[in-house]
Amino acid sequence: MLEWMVWTVPTALVFAGLAVLLVVMAIWGRLSPPVARRGFLRIETDRGDRLYIGLISAAVVLAGWIAITDLSMWLALGCAVLVAVVIGIWG
Repeated sequence: MLEWMVWTVPTALVFAGLAVLLVVMAIWGRLSPPVARRGFLRIETDRGDRLYIGLISAAVVLAGWIAITDLSMWLALGCAVLVAVVIGIWG
């Protein structure tokens, strides 16, 4: 049924990781309801909002990295994860 899709191991790991992340956030939200607060983003966000903004920001960092430079993709991944973590904690 999905033969038309070219699922490589990294692609499958990314989607599996996102699925696990969503399940963990749903369970965490059920056990401890999120509280909105203001961080350096200057808007009220709860942890789900910061997760979404962090994931989109990480994707922008990766796309920009590919567009601008030919340096290591591992370095790009490290920068993207760092951006997402900073937004998640202090955003």
